[in-house]
Amino acid sequence: MLRRELLKYLECFLTAVISGCQMSAPPNRTEAIWENFITCLKDQELIFSSALEAPYCYLLAKTAVSRPLFLVLDDNFYYQSMRYEVFQLARKYSLGFCQLFLDCPLETCLQRNGQRLRALPPETIYAMGEKIEKPNPQKNAWEHNSLTIQSPACSLESSLEVTDLLLLTALENPVNNIEDNMEQKEMDRIICSTNVLHKADQTLRRIVSQTMKEAKDEQVLPNNLKLLAEELNKLKAEFLEDLRQGNKYLCFQPTTDLSDVTSFFCNEKHNIVQKYFSKQH
Repeated sequence: MLRRELLKYLECFLTAVISGCQMSAPPNRTEAIWENFITCLKDQELIFSSALEAPYCYLLAKTAVSRPLFLVLDDNFYYQSMRYEVFQLARKYSLGFCQLFLDCPLETCLQRNGQRLRALPPETIYAMGEKIEKPNPQKNAWEHNSLTIQSPACSLESSLEVTDLLLLTALENPVNNIEDNMEQKEMDRIICSTNVLHKADQTLRRIVSQTMKEAKDEQVLPNNLKLLAEELNKLKAEFLEDLRQGNKYLCFQPTTDLSDVTSFFCNEKHNIVQKYFSKQH
């Protein structure tokens, strides 16, 4: 939600640059995020505040319209569908689009994370490593302007490659607003499947959590509780993988109903739970 809100703010800025008009604050904004966005643009000397009587209007600085403008979105973008939303924005306004992927070993990521002032739990880094989808220009034509750099082994040659090959190529070859229908349908399917997986994961986590609470209320022995948790989490992981691969249960459709998914999972969960509850008696 935060990522999409920032894309909405970015679109406000783009429309102002393209039209040469002032930029106004969008309705239904999150004030803190909007202020951070405005501060970033001001720090880059791209905008400045308008007259006092219009506190939420901003004028474009000369630097925003007098020379090539590169907008860098620094995020993990671990799903292709996340990056595709940015591509869609570039296509909508016929802008250049490119991707820079820092290919970093998991061990290095864990080491760097440990050096942060507010380090994330290591489990988060492991989960990100499993989820991340590298650019695949062979499969996705819209990812053809992608460059992979090995991190931490970045070099001066890599920096020049980023400038010459990626940025200038993207600048000189803006995205065509006309795209093949088959590619559009495929990306719609990917976005749909990603959303369904996310919702399914959240739902199954809640079911597992509630089941473990019920088991504790039933005073299931600690050793059996551990075994029950392991089996339920294994079932959840297998279930999501089957769902991701489309092997069983259902195929992704724009109107997918997660109640069927939940029902299938609860049936298999029931068999496991009964086994441990019966041990207790």
